[in-house]
Amino acid sequence: MDESFANLQTSHLLGSVPAVISDEDKKSTNVRIASVNEGPSANMQIFPPHQGNNAAKGYQTLDTPTEGPEQQPPNNWKGFFNVYSYTQYFNVDTDIVLNRLMSSLYPTSGDFFSKIDANPDLYGLVWICTTLVFVLSSLGNCATYLVKKRTDSEAPWVFDVNYINLAASLIYGYAIIVPVAFYFSLRYMGSRADLLRFWCLWGYSLFVFVPTTLPLLIPVEFLRWVIILLAGGASSSFVAMNLRTYLEASNDLTVVVAVAFGLQMVLSIFIKVWFFP
Repeated sequence: MDESFANLQTSHLLGSVPAVISDEDKKSTNVRIASVNEGPSANMQIFPPHQGNNAAKGYQTLDTPTEGPEQQPPNNWKGFFNVYSYTQYFNVDTDIVLNRLMSSLYPTSGDFFSKIDANPDLYGLVWICTTLVFVLSSLGNCATYLVKKRTDSEAPWVFDVNYINLAASLIYGYAIIVPVAFYFSLRYMGSRADLLRFWCLWGYSLFVFVPTTLPLLIPVEFLRWVIILLAGGASSSFVAMNLRTYLEASNDLTVVVAVAFGLQMVLSIFIKVWFFP
């Protein structure tokens, strides 16, 4: 009988005679079955496979260190040009941002620096400034439209896109340059200063102007001035009180606090004159 037919499994058939298998064949068969049942050791893999010099190693396992955004940025001047160096300053959730926004509406508390001490952020600076730019440019055009239609309903009106450039230059320039100026001034005077915390403070101080720009559409000049001065006073008090608490109420730094208050009031006047004439 041919050997290929001898290896057929016929023991399950009625009346069949099992093939004669030697002891050595049984041992080799058991080894093959055991190796098939065990199979290769389980190993999770990540797609795609290695590239470059490691291409011959097959697929990349979880134990293999990889280069990617999870790695820490280099601790040198190259880190300033790495976007992942700034992710820690945007690591805030909605509850934290809302809490800090509400704190900016209570200007006399003076505890803002204690709230941001563990995690000062730049998210509020970017988000509030961007929102304020679009609000001022859109509502400023609406204000000019209402004034023109009130004086002469037949006069043509054209949307002024320059309001966007003006608002961006004013808001971003103020929120970035003024804290930098105070930082270097206080460092020169020998007082403690933290640029990141100053950016966070001035950024949240502008939030009060976002909701108060809507009432500025009321075509009553006296009421407009009252609204903008109240908003400017609240924003100025928020900066001055927190800056005074941060500087531990030093007598020689009272002028610095007064200058911060005055600059914030000047910003509110510019908003009124340039966007809601």
